[in-house]
Amino acid sequence: MDFEQVLKVIEAVSKSELTRFKYEENGVKLQLSKEKEQVRILQGEPCVQPINNGERTVEAVTADVKKQEKERVSGDGETGNFVKSPLVGMFYAAPSEDAQPFVKVGDTVKKGQTLAIVEAMKLMNEIESEFDGEIAEILVENGQPVEYGQPLFRIC
Repeated sequence: MDFEQVLKVIEAVSKSELTRFKYEENGVKLQLSKEKEQVRILQGEPCVQPINNGERTVEAVTADVKKQEKERVSGDGETGNFVKSPLVGMFYAAPSEDAQPFVKVGDTVKKGQTLAIVEAMKLMNEIESEFDGEIAEILVENGQPVEYGQPLFRIC
């Protein structure tokens, strides 16, 4: 088997649904394997907002389904948009100790609205929402240290 034939076999196996392939001829052994992508199906209520006074148009439902298909699934199967910490620091839910938190679960937020503060090197960094929606979950406690990329809020 020459090099071009090996390349053709590799290409054919890559395009197929085979996960393993073994071939042996005249002392030449060829063994190929690939892992199949696993798809998770979410169950439960999706995070969608009703429109038109509770009535949904076909276009709106189709758009929501396409959006949900594109979303990556977190390890525990939750859906929604996650606001993640842009830096390492200390998470604060309110502007001061005696003030009300910026947001609570169930609050409606707009893109650009301040959700919390992360203190890093004595600088207070406002964390703004990247999405319009409703706060479905606050994933960290006030005064808790956070890491870069750690999910802070789930917004539906």
